[in-house]
Amino acid sequence: MAYKILEKEEIAPSVHRTVIDAPDVAKAAKAGQFIILKIDEEGERIPLTIADFDPEKGTVTVIFQEMGKTTKQLGKLSAGDSLEDFVGPLGTPADIRKLGTVILVGGGVGVAPIYPQAKAYKEAGNRVLTIIGARNKDLLILEAEMQEASSELFIATDDGSKGHHGFVTEIMKDILDSDEPVARVVIIGPPIMMKVGAGMAAPYDVEILVSLNTIMVDGTGMCGGCRVTVGGETKFTCVDGPEFDARQVDFGELMNRLSMYRDDETKATEEYEHKCRCGLH
Repeated sequence: MAYKILEKEEIAPSVHRTVIDAPDVAKAAKAGQFIILKIDEEGERIPLTIADFDPEKGTVTVIFQEMGKTTKQLGKLSAGDSLEDFVGPLGTPADIRKLGTVILVGGGVGVAPIYPQAKAYKEAGNRVLTIIGARNKDLLILEAEMQEASSELFIATDDGSKGHHGFVTEIMKDILDSDEPVARVVIIGPPIMMKVGAGMAAPYDVEILVSLNTIMVDGTGMCGGCRVTVGGETKFTCVDGPEFDARQVDFGELMNRLSMYRDDETKATEEYEHKCRCGLH
């Protein structure tokens, strides 16, 4: 079965929003879960977080940044093209329930998986304070959607071109320092951002969750590539997570493991780009 791309747009430089016709996945999907896709018979399988889903229309939205070979290849596809495989939903859904006030922090492309959580937390009756950030205003994504899904939206850019001049974690700390009673903080983004954010929130009486999507490879628990240490125990991000208690995550080990396949990823990307330049792909 081929999975047709219904819509595709570049929402920031090298960042694409793609809507896929996948009725079975859309019916079962919940915030916090992911899918595995394969472009063609010879392609690799990659996990992508579900950024949105519509059970009635039977569509699933994924947002990705062109980084390696497969995401660059995916970036060249258009509406009307099809994917070989689109499997899901996978992973444990986010723990969405009424808690009171929840802070959601998204950095870079990490804003995409924050979006369905913002909608779900708000629908569950929470006050949702969302903080999104990027290096500059041109790299911000889903701003309008986040505005609608949140009780209040805060924006930060590293260069000060929009919103707070600085990091999303600084806004988070300001809220935690205020009189606002916060029950939970959810941080999704680059591993270093999650590590720093978790460290800043740790002194406060608040639950802190992080989503470790970036380390996943196979997505089914079979390859073992997504092993992380949480609370002194080995966990598989794809089947036990991707969401974990940030205070329990060994971020040092996580960041070391993320660099394990960097040379292989670089080689695959260079070979793909060479084929593209030579007209072989």
